[in-house]
Amino acid sequence: MSDTVSRRSALRLLGGAVVVAAAAAGTLARPARAAGTPPGSRTVEALLGRLTLDEKIGLLHGADDPKSLGQAGYVPGVPRLGIPPLRLADGPAGVRVTAHATALPAPVLLASAFDPALAREYGEVIGREGRALGQDVLLSPMVNLIRTPYGGRNFETLSEDPLLGADLVAEQIRGIQGQGLIATVKHFALNNQEKDRMSIDVRIGEQPLRELELRCFEAAVAAGVGAVMGAYNKVNGTYACENEPLLGDVLRGDWGFGGWVMSDWFAAHSTAPALGAGLDMEMPGGDHYADALKAAVLDGSVPEAWVDRSVRRVLSVMERFALLGEKPPARPARDARRGARTALKVAKAGATLLHNRHATLPLTGGAARRIAVIGPTGSIPFVSGGGSAHVVPDHAQSPLDALRARAGDRAQVTYALGEDLFGKPLPATSPGADFEGRQVEPGATWTYDGTLTVADPDEWTFCIHYSGDRPKVLLDGTELFPPAPGLGELFAGGLVATAPDGLTVRRATRNLTPGPHRLAVTAKGRDQGQLFRLRRSTGATRAADVAEAVTAARAAGSVVLFAYEDATEGADRTSLALPGHQNGLIDAVTAANPRTTVVLNTSSCTTMPWLDRVGAVLQMYYPGQAGAEATAAVLFGDCDPGGRLTQTFPAAEDRHPMAGDPRRYPGVDGTEEYSEGIRLGYRWYDAEDVTPLFPFGHGLSYTTFAYTRLSVRTADEGLDVRFTVRNSGPRTGITVAQVYLGPSPDLRLDQARRVLAGYRRLRLEPGHEEQVAVWIPARALSSWDPVRHRWVLGTGRREVSVGVSAGEPRLTGHGLVRSHAEGGRT
Repeated sequence: MSDTVSRRSALRLLGGAVVVAAAAAGTLARPARAAGTPPGSRTVEALLGRLTLDEKIGLLHGADDPKSLGQAGYVPGVPRLGIPPLRLADGPAGVRVTAHATALPAPVLLASAFDPALAREYGEVIGREGRALGQDVLLSPMVNLIRTPYGGRNFETLSEDPLLGADLVAEQIRGIQGQGLIATVKHFALNNQEKDRMSIDVRIGEQPLRELELRCFEAAVAAGVGAVMGAYNKVNGTYACENEPLLGDVLRGDWGFGGWVMSDWFAAHSTAPALGAGLDMEMPGGDHYADALKAAVLDGSVPEAWVDRSVRRVLSVMERFALLGEKPPARPARDARRGARTALKVAKAGATLLHNRHATLPLTGGAARRIAVIGPTGSIPFVSGGGSAHVVPDHAQSPLDALRARAGDRAQVTYALGEDLFGKPLPATSPGADFEGRQVEPGATWTYDGTLTVADPDEWTFCIHYSGDRPKVLLDGTELFPPAPGLGELFAGGLVATAPDGLTVRRATRNLTPGPHRLAVTAKGRDQGQLFRLRRSTGATRAADVAEAVTAARAAGSVVLFAYEDATEGADRTSLALPGHQNGLIDAVTAANPRTTVVLNTSSCTTMPWLDRVGAVLQMYYPGQAGAEATAAVLFGDCDPGGRLTQTFPAAEDRHPMAGDPRRYPGVDGTEEYSEGIRLGYRWYDAEDVTPLFPFGHGLSYTTFAYTRLSVRTADEGLDVRFTVRNSGPRTGITVAQVYLGPSPDLRLDQARRVLAGYRRLRLEPGHEEQVAVWIPARALSSWDPVRHRWVLGTGRREVSVGVSAGEPRLTGHGLVRSHAEGGRT
């Protein structure tokens, strides 16, 4: 790595006044960069020489696909030269096209297994299916670190820890691209939230940027990723998609990335500044890279050499994946069975048992013979989150059906709704006011204008279900379901936005006073006609649902209560509490039967005011198409819960790194300050001595493990850590041994109290033991020096601890770190 390049990139990343002022003034007088842009192969250079300007530009922006397969993007090829088109599909948890695909568990659940080999298998399934389903580029994986617990896409990414994220993304990319599908790592960089993501200006120091957020992207580049997606947000004053310090100096200069950079959808903001900085492709259209780019080349404001450079990058990746040959590789058949096996394997491996009081789990004896299943996601499979992560699988079983199948014919498994997601029919208001299953014929318009009479003051949640244009519903003259702002209509969640029969659902909650309320409805059939329903939930209906659940709980030997939280791209969460009235439902059910297991189908961390009263808590996130079978297997003890938390769960809304400081999150006046520095996630809890609800790395087993015989040896600017783990319990089980590293006494840099330096997932039978060796390399022992703009080795006596979470060390020792320059090889 060039110290000169690093120093230049460092100064620019700090957002110096000169750089910001030049960008604001539109100053573009700089030559095309050479770093990271070597000449292409003979094939690529020959094609480049034969392409017209229009054809070159056509390869640098998206367009409408004349034969769309339902994918996110399309780039036309050049048929006369044998350059095929590119089809680009979303796919963090499976290939998102019109056709059915394997719906894998959410990436955060994959990461919970702490298993890089499993990440490669996960990638292989997506890679094969992407090719089988007609795709060339996968718009995944996402590696932005989990910074705020409110992040709407926390389920789509991996972890708050950069080492774990880097290990997993590298293997996932190798799996995807090993099947011939080009992977795209995203979102470069610092797209750690959805709120104001299109415009927020992230201000961050050089050291935390390098040590935290950029580490996973660097690992992706080292793994050979073909494409990088630029983020929406600004970084230190400049949009990420025209940020030369990021795209040119770091990505191509320091890391030597040779692939192409595309914008996130509608994230390009300019022509010459973006292309000059290193944005090669605008997606999904060509607002800045079609006619505007041609005009800029013709008038001389953009050198055609810049266009050639970007085309060369695209073609070079296509050649690497054999897409430019006369006979491109044949597309494989989709292997749905293999996908299903991997989906089940990942869901079991990532299932994380957070709490297990009085051996509530696994279910045995009477607790396994009389089970009450409660909650809406007990009867409806909750497969995936919303937005670009949503996949439609071939099949997904409901947890209720899976539990009944596993419990057997002799068991009694009952069901109670508990919390109503989709509402109950409206009470009769007047003749002709039937809102349940109202069919509107093509070309017709159905209207109603009448009165809804309310007997008692109450909170009403109205639910509109519809198959065509959303009906217009006015209550007392105010529209209940107006268009959502921004991209809200596109991103509405993977569960609550769709009824079990496939109708789209929207909700509106109002506090109604007793008496008459004017209700007016207009529904249009348009060309296809439509079916719609108007329903409601009230305090009275909710009380009845809870009473039914309590009755079922009292009659059961055990309760499995499924709780949900439905996150989506495009919006952050507004609370860490379970949505709706689920906390009250859990309180009522556990009062009736304390042998209650809460299964969490949530995107990220959740507050749990009821934790001390429930028997067990199983975190399943969004578990994919095999989530029900995996959940049943874990509940009955057919497999050990193998997952561990990849993010810290705070104890309360005011006990996490973002709490009480709007400048950190969500930002003030369009600017957000990453003032926590290197203290991300568990590092912040350590620094502030704040006890979380559950620490990073936490997860329970159905057996016990003993950790002994720690040794730490110095070798080749690294540490060789060895210890022994023995299964001291009665069952075969999983433990994830985690090695944490303390600060260097010799570095005068900001350092965390401890950081994850290595880990090992172990499966041991009862009484068996294994000696574990974890190598801590120099990079893991180093910190980024923002003065010298490079990595520096943290020498001296370093504390090394081995434990089962960031908050539970089992062994502690020390190792002496020496550099070659200071002490020679040791």
